[in-house]
Amino acid sequence: MPCKGRCEPVVDSLQHFAHKKDALCYRGASSRSETKMTTSPQSTALTIMVIDDSSTIRRSAEIFLNQAGYQVVLADDGFDALAKINDHHPALVFCDILMPRLDGYQTCALIKKSARFRATPVLMLSSKDGLFDRARGAMVGASAYLTKPFTKDSLLAAVREHAMPQA
Repeated sequence: MPCKGRCEPVVDSLQHFAHKKDALCYRGASSRSETKMTTSPQSTALTIMVIDDSSTIRRSAEIFLNQAGYQVVLADDGFDALAKINDHHPALVFCDILMPRLDGYQTCALIKKSARFRATPVLMLSSKDGLFDRARGAMVGASAYLTKPFTKDSLLAAVREHAMPQA
């Protein structure tokens, strides 16, 4: 999609992105976006963000996390996640690696560059389990790496181990 007039950098900061996302010019833009937040009965529940282009993975994680009493914010790609993260302040982010438009490594790096979210744990999700993939995740600031398909127990264990308490 060619830019008309001036084009802004893709992301100067997460705050800028959240307010200017409609003005961005980038290739491969689509208007699809799933905005969904499910809430457990607990008002003090931790908020967990799940970023994955697979609706099956998003839905599975959502069910597992809701059953355990967590609030869940879903995003179908990195751009969608960056637009939502400021509004929801997740205690932990699960991020798929292979996604269209903005991959998981780029998404993690952008989250970690923000002073506000630098301490937020980002756990990479991938069907790949190679040493190179794990090392690359660590280089961009990922706290851990969870291989897909994950089980309910492995997902919840990762949350218990890495989630930050929310104020």
